[in-house]
Amino acid sequence: MYFLGVDGGGTKTQAIVVNKEGVVLGEGKSGPANHQLCGMDCALSEIETAINSALSSAHLEKSDISFVQYGLAGADRAEDFRIIRGALETLPFKKWDVVCDTLEGLRLGSDNHTGVVLVCGTGTNAAGRNIHGLEVQTGGFGYLYGDSSGGTHISEDAFRRMIRSYEKREQETVLTKHIPEYLGFNSVEALLDHYLDNNISDIPASLAEIVHQAANSGDQVARNILSDSGHELGLAALSVIKRLNLQGQPKNKIPIVLVGSILQKGRNPFLMNSLKSTIEKDVQHYELIIPTLDPVYGAVMLAMDQCNIDITSSKIEEKLRMGAI
Repeated sequence: MYFLGVDGGGTKTQAIVVNKEGVVLGEGKSGPANHQLCGMDCALSEIETAINSALSSAHLEKSDISFVQYGLAGADRAEDFRIIRGALETLPFKKWDVVCDTLEGLRLGSDNHTGVVLVCGTGTNAAGRNIHGLEVQTGGFGYLYGDSSGGTHISEDAFRRMIRSYEKREQETVLTKHIPEYLGFNSVEALLDHYLDNNISDIPASLAEIVHQAANSGDQVARNILSDSGHELGLAALSVIKRLNLQGQPKNKIPIVLVGSILQKGRNPFLMNSLKSTIEKDVQHYELIIPTLDPVYGAVMLAMDQCNIDITSSKIEEKLRMGAI
């Protein structure tokens, strides 16, 4: 038996193939697969590219795959699933399922697939599942709909505060030097003129890296940006906990799984401390879990769950970690 996991986000898509023993046989990568951002045709093309690359490196055909699990950003509402399922049905796999990428993250960090998951990568999302199988989602639709975290938001906030600092509406910050340099300009004025003259409104999410660097070097504005982001993530976690009544369930610690590049790789102390302090205003009995594996491995675990393979007792999870690409 062979299993295929596909993780499609706002920046990249990753696919891996494993056998029933949990040995990783192949991997493929491609561009973004969030249909809300790039359209379903583009998303499907990137999904196929990642799958074909993974199968090629594993020396397998599509017909060899026992089950495919897709975990896709943008799979949020019934209408999203209608669009996505219609596209995925065109692929020649007999057995497959699709979930929001939040749930593959939850599976990655929670053995019984219950608790809270916070996603903070290009965008942000929060979701959870209780012991009764009830699932809820908080956020995931952007700033207008209440989200105030994720790489895109952090970058836009930094850009705004750079302008405000340059115009003496906010305290001084090294962002007025580092952001123009990162974007290829020698001053804020040159950057501002170019963006206004060309009606540019898109700020690259990768600018969040500059914010992390500035915060680590002692810049207070950058630290405030990351603290604000952590606070918003904490509020999202509390929302899921309250909506699922997780505090009223058995007295085990509530698992809060943190996934996405900003949480798994960034781990900035100002963001993390703000996240924890916000949660602890209402909840003390919890556990933060930061998986060492990429979210796509959660998709593989869900695929194996679908075929009733116990990955814990058979030490498959250990093999997946050893085989991480």
